[in-house]
Amino acid sequence: MWQTVGQDHLLRQLSGSLRSGRLGHAYLLAGPPHVGKMTLALDLAAAVNCARANDYSSLPDGEAGPCWQCDPCSRIRRGVHADLSVLTVGGDSRVQTRISIEQIRDAENFLSVTPVEGGWKVIVIDGAETLSAGQGESANALLKTLEEPPERVLLLLLTTEEQAILPTIRSRCRLLALKPMPGDALAEYLASQQGAEAEHARRLARLARGCPGWAITALDDPDVLETRSAELDRIADPDSVPLDQRFSYANTLANGFSRDRESVRQTLYLWQGWWRDLLLVKEGIPGYVQNADRRNELETIAPSVASADIVEFLKRVQTTLAALDANANARLALESMMLGVPAV
Repeated sequence: MWQTVGQDHLLRQLSGSLRSGRLGHAYLLAGPPHVGKMTLALDLAAAVNCARANDYSSLPDGEAGPCWQCDPCSRIRRGVHADLSVLTVGGDSRVQTRISIEQIRDAENFLSVTPVEGGWKVIVIDGAETLSAGQGESANALLKTLEEPPERVLLLLLTTEEQAILPTIRSRCRLLALKPMPGDALAEYLASQQGAEAEHARRLARLARGCPGWAITALDDPDVLETRSAELDRIADPDSVPLDQRFSYANTLANGFSRDRESVRQTLYLWQGWWRDLLLVKEGIPGYVQNADRRNELETIAPSVASADIVEFLKRVQTTLAALDANANARLALESMMLGVPAV
């Protein structure tokens, strides 16, 4: 049974490929953070190594996929399968902001060895957009494997920034575009499958922007919502923070970016969501706000800031995100953003 939720369009496609024996050797899994890319990657890793893989052709449509009960599936779930390797940014123990060429070379050595357990070798590259950083050495090193893959090898590249993937890499992968779940579907899933109370499930679904990974984490860890609330307090009242303290905050974020890129991105998405909500309230359509629990606060602040200033700052946040993804100087990019925060 597939563990991925909200991506039925892709699961039907992959199930058909498994049944027909026409699975590709390389896939690009693209979508927003926490939408389920890693879950789908592990689903695929388990599917090609599952004990029942040889019988997929005899299964009904839609049922070809991992059982998650056999020994190979169990080891993949626990991260101890000998033929699965997951590459992440900073995964070679040094502080870094991209997948290194050393990691790619280690992966090529891993793939050159016959599968230990007799199934498929699977490489998962999480943060594939960083392959093109610097001089793109990592991407170039990967090209040969993509062009001439060994037998029974599956390469899974995960990215939040499809446009940042080099065309030479993208053209050699089959695209799996993961879409955010509709809010009602995510709320239903949280209530029926994760045990969330109905009202809490609806709240989390709205805040998650269709990404089940974030919602499940917030459901399991109350600190996630507490951290979000504290950050929104800062965002909602920028005038209470002197400029030098804003710069200090930008520096803190920049230092954190070298260790955890995704956490800083999520902070900027929170800024983006707040100011987008403010614009929606300002323009008279508050029913679509993401931070519905802050609606009274938004309605209080909205009259004091011009729509044009909100739009300009939203552009500035988007520019900052793009600059960080392009490996610009994080401190300068974040300080520039803080200079543009509208007065409220």
